Amino acid sequence: MNDTLSDPTLADAIEDLDREGLIKLVRGLMSSGVALSFHGKRTAMEIARRVRPRVTRREPRLHVGPPAEQARNLLVEGENLQAMVTLYKYRGQVDLILTDPPYNTGQSFRYNDRWDKDPNDPDLGAVVTREDGSRHTKWIKAMMPRLQMMKAMLKPSGVVAVCIDDNELFHLGMLMDEVFGEDNRLAIINWQKTTVKNNTKHASQTTEYVLVYAKDRPLSTTGLLERSEKNNARFQNGDADAKGAWKQGDLTGTGADSHLTALYAIQSPFDGSLQYPGENRCWAFEKGRIKAWLTEWGGEYVERDLKDGRTKALVLKGAPLPGELGHGPNDFVLAATRTRAMDRLNQGNWPRLYFGMKGTAKPMAKVYLSEIKAGVVPTTFWVDEEDEADGPADPVELGAAS
Repeated sequence: MNDTLSDPTLADAIEDLDREGLIKLVRGLMSSGVALSFHGKRTAMEIARRVRPRVTRREPRLHVGPPAEQARNLLVEGENLQAMVTLYKYRGQVDLILTDPPYNTGQSFRYNDRWDKDPNDPDLGAVVTREDGSRHTKWIKAMMPRLQMMKAMLKPSGVVAVCIDDNELFHLGMLMDEVFGEDNRLAIINWQKTTVKNNTKHASQTTEYVLVYAKDRPLSTTGLLERSEKNNARFQNGDADAKGAWKQGDLTGTGADSHLTALYAIQSPFDGSLQYPGENRCWAFEKGRIKAWLTEWGGEYVERDLKDGRTKALVLKGAPLPGELGHGPNDFVLAATRTRAMDRLNQGNWPRLYFGMKGTAKPMAKVYLSEIKAGVVPTTFWVDEEDEADGPADPVELGAAS
């Protein structure tokens, strides 16, 4: 048996499909999407229904805790597909499944060819070696019914996480997309192994993977990682802000194409220059709020049409603009505003919108530690050192511009 992208007996087997199987087949053909096809697929999709529950026995010597706690916890030893079939009465009640299947490295994965006809055959079969031309097909055929059963065991809000290395990463991804649906993929986590094998002349393998899928993505929820001292150390309070520690954040956000009214100019109270959002960026806060923050620097701001193809800019009342007659440090309005702005800069407790530590930078926003999420959003790259990512500059405000 060799790995193949098509099943020559599939057409002949259509007559044997039940209603559910026919509906799935037709939907797959209509979707014009990518599907995983392999020899014996139909049999693999039916195996879970044909596996019989096993008789279980309790091992009192392994019991821990009082009876009330024993009733809430269960440790099962046995072949995983048989165990899930035996526990099928709990279907639809599981929050999380974490599974570590054999990686098909040619050392530990076993497959019994008789399972195609009798999935209840007790023999685990021989070890599938790297020299076996059908080793990928056998691995896929073993995984398909197990993933189907895992999906059935999950709550509607449940999540499954499958550990794997590069030997079957691509096949597993296609299997997960087929069983759980591509839209339910939550993450592909790349994690650093504790030991590194330098037994290759090309590239040492330092990472493995965890594929995380939801049964129904809109219903699933994920938690936050606890913030560390390293995360919080990025927040300081050098200006004695009454709101507490903060870090530098972006005053702009993405979505310039859909937020054309948030592309206007802002006149600096320090030097009278005009500041625009960067390329393909827009101001991430509503105009009224930005105007209020600018006013806190000691200048009176008004809206003015600069004839630049954008919405009205926020400029200092009575002050000349760059390129206009009188613009410069000697202009009365600009000079007076600069003096008040410098006084506020030296005084501390700056407005949320500020122009850097010396008033010479582009406008930016403070991000307060007290206002960000209580934890850190997990990333898909897991390393020994703590990840310092905190996400967007201000997740509460981004996209609020109109």
